[in-house]
Amino acid sequence: MNNIQITPVPQTLRAALQDKIDQKTKPPGSLGKLEGLALQAGMVQNTLTPVLKQPAIIVFAGDHGIAADGLVNPFPQAVTAQMVYNFLQGGAAINVFCRQHHLQLTVVDAGVNHAFAPHPLLKDRKMGMGTQNFLHMPAMSLDQCRLAMQAGAEEVKLLHANGSNIVGFGEMGIGNTSAAALLMSHFTGIPLADCVGAGTGSNAQQLAQKRAVLQQVIAKHAFPQSPEQALATFGGFEIAMICGAILQAAALQMLVVIDGFIVTSALLVAANMQPAVKDYCIFAHCSEEKGHKAMLQHLGVQPLLQLDMRLGEGTGAAMAIPLIQSAVAFLEEMASFNSAQVSNRTI
Repeated sequence: MNNIQITPVPQTLRAALQDKIDQKTKPPGSLGKLEGLALQAGMVQNTLTPVLKQPAIIVFAGDHGIAADGLVNPFPQAVTAQMVYNFLQGGAAINVFCRQHHLQLTVVDAGVNHAFAPHPLLKDRKMGMGTQNFLHMPAMSLDQCRLAMQAGAEEVKLLHANGSNIVGFGEMGIGNTSAAALLMSHFTGIPLADCVGAGTGSNAQQLAQKRAVLQQVIAKHAFPQSPEQALATFGGFEIAMICGAILQAAALQMLVVIDGFIVTSALLVAANMQPAVKDYCIFAHCSEEKGHKAMLQHLGVQPLLQLDMRLGEGTGAAMAIPLIQSAVAFLEEMASFNSAQVSNRTI
């Protein structure tokens, strides 16, 4: 992914965009975060009249070697493949929200431990039958990690070529909160115990075991020397693909909608590689998964929503995209004080 270069969002239209927002028939700032979204959309697209085209969600699914023996996850690894079938049948929460809000949904097999028959709704980007167990060795080789990132980037290129300029990402992978917690601790310096949460529903005993196992992982692998090496050591195929997809979307000057804990861990890697990527990101919500709030604080960003969600799949991103659409709509369609002949404030 060294060939991708992300330029900071140009600031040239900031003042003009802010003036356009302020001249709408409302008290200044009264549309709250929607005003910030309108400003960001205009700056990313470098226009006073931003337009959202073919909003989409890509869900990447992959398995994790650490999950095979059940040390860190209450649900069996087989649930990853079972949920992919649920996505393909249209029965998951992300399917419901994408149908409701008219979002294109793509499901990608990044490395599920299951051999899927060809399916018209499933993109085959399989890197292997799940990662290695990072309790014993790095989750993937550096070459595998780079290939996975490139595969994620290719999916975004396809979307963009078909006209999309806003994309959100989701994931499915039993054990991936463990990978995300390890990445979070590595990149933020926050103690691992404060990064590890219940994931798919660990009880107190399971959570204590999960923390103990992941502490062993941290001790074994010490300090990876680069962001890519950390991703290869602790990540998953789906997380690596999301990282590459985020970088590619920003390079294409798309709006990037960041979901919850897992997707934000992929962004942590991306931001360490290319800090300007954050300019293109909208943070959908604050997940209830332990660590996500601190992760967002480390990045210095504010989420749009706080709905106590922790499902993953891109569901938070799917809920946020209609708000972004509303922000762009008010910027384009709402009357100004002048056009509506409404008196503006005098002091």
